[in-house]
Formats: sequence, C-alpha cells, structure tokens
Amino acid sequence: MDVRSKKSLRPNQRLKLVKELTIKGYKAKALRRVWIPNHRRDEKRGLGIPTMKDRAMQALVKSALEPYWEAQFEGTSYGFRPGRSAHDAIERIFSNIHKGSKYVLDADIAKCFDKINHDYLLSKVDCPHNIKRIIKQWLECGVMDKGIFEETDSGTPQGGVISPLLANIALHGMIKDVENHFPRTKRQGNGTVVWDYKPRIIRYADDFVVLHKDYDVILQCKKLIAQWLEKVGLQLKPEKTSIRHTLKSIEHDGKTIKPGFEFLGFNVRSYPVGEHHSGRTGGNNSTTIGFKTLIKPSKKKILAHHEAIKEVIKAHKKAPQSALIARLNPL
Repeated sequence: MDVRSKKSLRPNQRLKLVKELTIKGYKAKALRRVWIPNHRRDEKRGLGIPTMKDRAMQALVKSALEPYWEAQFEGTSYGFRPGRSAHDAIERIFSNIHKGSKYVLDADIAKCFDKINHDYLLSKVDCPHNIKRIIKQWLECGVMDKGIFEETDSGTPQGGVISPLLANIALHGMIKDVENHFPRTKRQGNGTVVWDYKPRIIRYADDFVVLHKDYDVILQCKKLIAQWLEKVGLQLKPEKTSIRHTLKSIEHDGKTIKPGFEFLGFNVRSYPVGEHHSGRTGGNNSTTIGFKTLIKPSKKKILAHHEAIKEVIKAHKKAPQSALIARLNPL
C-alpha cells in the first residue's frame, strides 16, 4: 500500500517518505473533508485534511517561510503565531483600556479561511517560483467529501499545516494600513492636543477589535477595514460585528448596548468604582480615573465548561473513583 494513504508509519516507512519530499515532480493530492463542531460559533465547520506526504511537505515549506514572515507581521497580530497566545492578545487589550475608557469595534471576518482570494494571496507570498507553484497546488487541489470531489477556487484549507500562516499572510497589512489613515497627534477645538490619536487594532486570526476614544474614528475604521478586506475577497460578518464601549452603555442602530465586550472567550469590561478601588493614570502626577477594568471568562464559556464536566461525570458513574479523577484532571 502507498504510504501516503496511511495514518501512521513505521520507522522504515518514514525514512522512505523523507526521500520523497522533493520539489521536483511533487504533486498535491485532494484533501479529505471532515466535519467537526465549532464551539466558538455553535456550528459545524469542514476541515480539509491533507495526505501524510502533503502534511510533511507543508511543514517543510512552512519552516522556510515562517521566519521571514514573523519578522514582517504586525506587533498586534496574535493568532497562529509562535510564542503568541490568546492571553497575550487579551493583555494587549487590557494595557490599552485600563487607564482610559474606549469605544470598541468588535468584529469578525465572515468565512475567512474559506473565502481568501487565491490570486491576491499568491501575489503576496514572497518566495521562489517553484515553491509558489506548490502552494498554488495546495490551494487548488480540491476536496473529497463522502466520495464526491469538490473544486476549491478560494480559501485556504482548514486542517492544513501551512494554512494558518497563509491566512496571516493574506491579512497582513490591514492593521498598519488602517492605522496610517489617522495622525499620531490631533489638536482639538479647545486647543488641547490629543497624543497617540491613532486607533489600536488587536487581531487574533479572523477576530479583531478596534479601540479608540472617539466614536467617529471607530466608524471610520469599520468602513476602512471593510474596504481593505474586499481586495482579499473577504467581508465583515454583520451579526458578529458590533460597536460597544468599555465603561458605559451606548445607543447604536436604535439599540441600547451594555458596556463591555467579549473576545476570545473573555469578557472585557470597566466598572465605575469609588476612590479606594479605582485605577490610576500612573506617572508622577498620578490621579484616580473612577473605574477599574476587569477581564473574566465569558458566561457562555463557563457554562460550556460546566457542561463538559457534567458529561464526563455522567459517563463515569460506574467507574472507579481514580478513573473519574484521571478524566477530570485535564478538564
């Protein structure tokens, strides 16, 4: 049997596969579609699983491309990058709002991995022609779903080793391009100068937030981002995109929106407090700001965690205590 169709290999088969990992004559095979629950969005998503040989080849190409792109990516981009976690993104948000309340554009890109324009992506991948030809094969190799072949004319296959890197390459530049539309400082009508006037955009894969004190700037950013995404073949997801405020309720589109927002499974919100519990501006002339910023797990994630624990306990009712404890510990 061809080793490329197996799920695991013996050591001698691995050595044989290593010798086959050459660019010359390489041709990618179709992906295998697997449907899994997407707990972040309460729906199922399709993963395109490459063959073992294709996964190994993708890992090889990724190891060559990633160091270059890691040196190029924006500092506030966090998803699917080595040494950068969701907690790092949340910490960056906290550092931007704990000394001053902000308006927030909480946005989500609709079907990001499925809709990225192949021509645009390939035009950005800065690599030799023979490597780019292989990447194009991975993008266009098609999917087998229950024995039926489907062509892939857009998107990066979820389930591929190199797909997260390709998605980050496609979205690279959005943060800088939008921020550069705004001056670093701005003089207001009363003569005071607002330092650091640029909006702050924190992105984690296809989710991102925009932070700024000015509501009009948030609206401009929403428009600019939508325009920028068009050239990538993407658009914002209306039902997952909203404007909020970290400290106060606001009126938007005829609705009253409560303070705070949820991002990456966390609830981020500032609470009005008394003088002794208030945060401070810092510096030599430190003053109280009248609120305190708290970041907690979202209620939805807590309930999901409780449900997961409940299912384990139900499934191990007749099991020994040690078996139940061993299953619960990782949770």
